Amino acid sequence: MNTEIKYTPQDYKSDQYVRWCPGCGDYATLNSLQKALAELNIPPHRMAVISGIGCSSRLPYYVNAYGFHTIHGRGAAIATGVKTARPDLNVWLITGDGDCLAIGGNHFIHAVRRNVDINVILMNNKIYGLTKGQYSPTSERGFVSKSSPFGTVEDPFIPAELTLGARGRFFARAIDVDLPAMTKVMVAAARHRGTSVIEVLVNCVIFNDGIHKQISEKTFRAEKTIFLKHGEKMRFGQNLEKGLVLDGLKIKAVTIGQDGYGEEDILVHDAHEKDVTLHNMLALMKDDLPVATGVIRDVEAPTYDESVAQQIAAVQAAKPVRKLHDLLMSGETWEVK
Repeated sequence: MNTEIKYTPQDYKSDQYVRWCPGCGDYATLNSLQKALAELNIPPHRMAVISGIGCSSRLPYYVNAYGFHTIHGRGAAIATGVKTARPDLNVWLITGDGDCLAIGGNHFIHAVRRNVDINVILMNNKIYGLTKGQYSPTSERGFVSKSSPFGTVEDPFIPAELTLGARGRFFARAIDVDLPAMTKVMVAAARHRGTSVIEVLVNCVIFNDGIHKQISEKTFRAEKTIFLKHGEKMRFGQNLEKGLVLDGLKIKAVTIGQDGYGEEDILVHDAHEKDVTLHNMLALMKDDLPVATGVIRDVEAPTYDESVAQQIAAVQAAKPVRKLHDLLMSGETWEVK
């Protein structure tokens, strides 16, 4: 990180007019990213922002850094190449639930599996917005849309489940209306070595308005969500009067001081635990349990790009060939007269 110049969010804003619908949750994501970059103090010329296709994928135009608006679903493959070729760059992949989990699903899970040192921001509005309102891989069963007028007959992907199933080492979740929390998880993601995935629950005011309102409305957000912090008790509620405990092999929400549950019974969040079991349970909470936000999993492991660089260095050190001419002349040769 740079220590000589102090950057501000303004330094990461490009001169391009931001073209999203008024009220779109993508604005909050962009704003939070620029604030996070300022906190990290990453020089703009040391950054690359990659995207695929979709409303979310316009974001590289609005960041003052190197950028690449690629083709549908291939952002993860391009980001992998950029980071492997230029490990000195801080690489961000901006994608949506359609771009990332439909046509781009294969690239996504393999980037996660390889643990490439990139930061993935997955904006999930559960709809195809750019193509005007078709259901996406994260739309709930029965969802009525232009491409499913009688309701979908499919079960959706859950980004957290897919990430952790692909051996993901970092997963976090944020809501577009909570910018301070979103900025925090972006900072944590950038500091993580390896693939970091942030699912941002964003609202599409035109084609899927209010899709996350059950947890995003400020009046009951404290009761419906829990912001997890490593090393701290898993508490939530308007006055943090509730918490999470283990009831056998399941997570249970309780009120502290009732039914025999005290402060000592509340689980402490360990984002660095290598065993993914509890992280998976936390990431999949819904219905009677609060939706988990914040950093759910953050585990260190060897990265793909670093391993490739080390392998190349080892091979080069073991072989004397340094130039193409040396390579061509290293085998049997003959002279034509």
